Amino acid sequence: MVNSLSLRSILDAKKLTGPNFIDWFLNNKIILKQEKKAYVLNGLVLEETSDDAISEENEAYRFYMDDFDQATCVMLASIASDLQKQHKAMNALYIILNLREMFSKENRTKRFNISRELFRCKMSEASPIRPHMLKMKGYIT
Repeated sequence: MVNSLSLRSILDAKKLTGPNFIDWFLNNKIILKQEKKAYVLNGLVLEETSDDAISEENEAYRFYMDDFDQATCVMLASIASDLQKQHKAMNALYIILNLREMFSKENRTKRFNISRELFRCKMSEASPIRPHMLKMKGYIT
């Protein structure tokens, strides 16, 4: 039975451009989970079967590699074209590692700056509490 619900349109609408790496990665995991292929992101890569392997092992390896290739294609299709060119020769695990390395520093700096503003946020005496709380809530969000 073919699943009529496809979440891949989420990735088309929100391609990876850099600052949205965390959201992009979570969306990819959701789509791969829905398609029953998220297990390939666990970091375990099956070794190619030997010539004397039984047919069940060969079939399992071929099934795994098909899912792994599909996960790679989903990721490549959902990133900006300049990033596609950089990652077209990589598999899904290497793509994630490389993108995480590229964009985690930027996200860390952004989180630090927001935290700094949050901790510096002080309410002036005799001012209403609502605007102050909304400002703090915005920083936390």
